[in-house]
Formats: sequence, structure tokens, C-alpha cells
Amino acid sequence: MSNYASVLASAFGIGFSGLLFVVFLVLKLTHVINWSWVWIFCPLWGSALITLLFIVIVYKITKWLLNR
Repeated sequence: MSNYASVLASAFGIGFSGLLFVVFLVLKLTHVINWSWVWIFCPLWGSALITLLFIVIVYKITKWLLNR
């Protein structure tokens, strides 16, 4: 696989939280688990919160460095 193809594969991959969401969704729709929809979507929220936390930390560090 070329370097460009590996970058595209990693950039558009489903990731762990996406895969976990798909597993939970399939289990819910096949009635294997009887969880609330809140818990089915929880892996997607977790990755969104981690991304948001990262953005806030980078913003704070940048603001702190520019005000020195």
C-alpha cells in the first residue's frame, strides 16, 4: 500500500468508538441487549468529548503562550 493510501485509510477509518457503536447498534436492533438508546450512542459521545477536550486544551495553551 502506498503512503498516500495508508494516510487515507487511517483518516477515513471507522475507529474503535465507531466500531463499538456499530456493535451496540446491531445488538440493540437484533434484541440481544435491551439497553436505552443513550447507552447505544455513548461511544460516539465519548470520542466527541475527547476531541472537544483536546481543542480546549490546545486553545488554552496557545492563549497562554501568546500572552507571555
